[in-house]
Amino acid sequence: MAGSVIKSDDGGSGRRARRRGRRSMPMSEINVTPFVDVMLVLLIIFMVAAPLLTVGVPVQLPETAANALPTDDEEPLTITLDAQGEIMIQSTVVARLELIPRLQGIAVERDGDRIYLRADGANAWDDVAQIMGALNAAGFNNIGLVTDIGGPTLDGQDG
Repeated sequence: MAGSVIKSDDGGSGRRARRRGRRSMPMSEINVTPFVDVMLVLLIIFMVAAPLLTVGVPVQLPETAANALPTDDEEPLTITLDAQGEIMIQSTVVARLELIPRLQGIAVERDGDRIYLRADGANAWDDVAQIMGALNAAGFNNIGLVTDIGGPTLDGQDG
């Protein structure tokens, strides 16, 4: 046995077996192209949908000749008084007695103090003035009335 030679199946070199082993190893690279494609599609979807996510309560706003208010970085806090007299914070219906306590809870978490008041044109001015007075009495002094542009300028020309 001291003089016996062991032959391998690959002809004695052993190289062929090593090459086969390397070919069958799994590829360890990640293909990023499908991930990038999905992220670009999601980016486009969110860019299109984001403007639609602002307050979606249908209100017939009065038209005025006022200029637009400057915008803040954070989402505006909007109170809506619809034609039926319901009050909403953003799109959530709130009872009149709960309006100020809820706003005070929300104001603690916000950086800005501006509140936008949207009131349907069918409402009596008395209802709008009562809400503005309650907001002012509760310490909310930065109130913006939201209207549509294109109303009369009261100088003899229509806007």
